[in-house]
Amino acid sequence: MYRIWIVEDDPNLASLLQACLEKYNLTAQYADDFEDIMAQFQHYKPHLVLLDVNLPSYDGYYWCRQIRKVSTCPIIFISARSGDMDQVMALEYGADDYMTKPFHHELVIAKVRSQLRRVYGEYAGDAREKMVEQGGLALYPDRLELKWRGATVALARKEADLLDLLLLRYPLVVTREALLDRLWDDQQFVDENTLNVNIARARKKLQEIAVAGSIETVRGSGYKLVLETDELGEPN
Repeated sequence: MYRIWIVEDDPNLASLLQACLEKYNLTAQYADDFEDIMAQFQHYKPHLVLLDVNLPSYDGYYWCRQIRKVSTCPIIFISARSGDMDQVMALEYGADDYMTKPFHHELVIAKVRSQLRRVYGEYAGDAREKMVEQGGLALYPDRLELKWRGATVALARKEADLLDLLLLRYPLVVTREALLDRLWDDQQFVDENTLNVNIARARKKLQEIAVAGSIETVRGSGYKLVLETDELGEPN
């Protein structure tokens, strides 16, 4: 049974979320010491974290960064902050999704199930490590790593999923709808700007390892991965 950990300092909301998750046969526990979140995380070893932004001592962005140092488990932010920059910061620090309060419990369950299916479910792949490579650019989605000419950069889950599809369809255009289908099962709950943010983050990761090329926007269609090559067909 999957373990969900709730990091929310409102005890009433934390208790309601726990009851809701357990109603759908998920094991849930909430944090009770906001001074040492990491000790509780490592003890409970959750499959997914629901994380508030406004917390005592350190905010959720800080704890998201700490969790990402030791785990790639899905992290969904739950917050009353609804600004675009709040969502951008959450994604930049390694979150997989963001929900604003108040929200319907059915939406929480849908998003939690979506992340669990993606990472641990029947579509998560077999035990053999997957590698997708085009023109010298190699993606290891299980490790959340991207490699180019000896350089390696760590990826967030959404970045890996996005690059995986672009590499698989290379050099063809991938529609926005196809990317949304791959990254989020419940498209009706996804803000249009969220995909743009993830595209920008993936482009930044390509730049960090000096990839000769980038993700190009094809107006009215979607996106495609472009890798620059020399006359011999090898990456520059």
